[in-house]
Amino acid sequence: MPRVAAEILCVRSLTAAIALGLLACSPREERATHTTATQELSTGWIDVSAALDPAKTPVYEGDAPMKFDFLREIRKGDIVTLSAYSMGAHSGTHIDAPMHFVADGAPIDQVELERLIGAARVIDIPDSVRAIDAAELSRHDWKGAKRVLFRTRASLRGWMDSVAFHRDFAYIAPDAAQLLADGGVVLVGVDYLSSEEFGATAPRTHQILLGRGIPIVEGMDLRAVEAGDYDLIVLPLEVRGHEGAPARAIMRKSSGDPATPNGATDS
Repeated sequence: MPRVAAEILCVRSLTAAIALGLLACSPREERATHTTATQELSTGWIDVSAALDPAKTPVYEGDAPMKFDFLREIRKGDIVTLSAYSMGAHSGTHIDAPMHFVADGAPIDQVELERLIGAARVIDIPDSVRAIDAAELSRHDWKGAKRVLFRTRASLRGWMDSVAFHRDFAYIAPDAAQLLADGGVVLVGVDYLSSEEFGATAPRTHQILLGRGIPIVEGMDLRAVEAGDYDLIVLPLEVRGHEGAPARAIMRKSSGDPATPNGATDS
């Protein structure tokens, strides 16, 4: 069976669960230990999405604030509970589509599912490293990986579960972005709200990756995973004609071969 067809069949078996929880909007309980940072399902899937909670989720400096309101509440005597959400497209775990920094780039609803589903490699970046440049990238085993996710100081410090915005997050330098694009990577992920250096004079990292049609997953919560190979599913809200959207991301440890969900081979 072709890889993409097998992957989509696997996703459909999870569709109901993902759709019901597409946005994890309720506050999480305080995490007692580092290893309980994300939810691990009985099937081995780990939820690596950041919860959306105005009291705890960081918002990129200058971006739209996050606000959730109850319009009606059963606990207050109404017959139904209804909510209204207000937030930016790049809130919490989200995907940047090419349209974000490319004039004629594809909007989020036109990003191919094949890029968002399949084998991924988590790369551990030391806490002391801010710039993931070509030299730093060369220290890690990333070549041959189709999807590369960077676990950085943000995960080590729990920044995606802290309302304060941190400017000194680790970022992908343009020379590393070029290596990833030239190396055949089809998706890049980071564990804070941007892959670009804060205050960069030009958005070269975004332009390089998105210019090659490579979606960028930002704001992942990678505290509960370690370096290695995984199966990844990350699905954005299907917002038509816009540059990005919040997403739900789940991962599970790879079996150690190039198999993807349900045993399909990567292409």
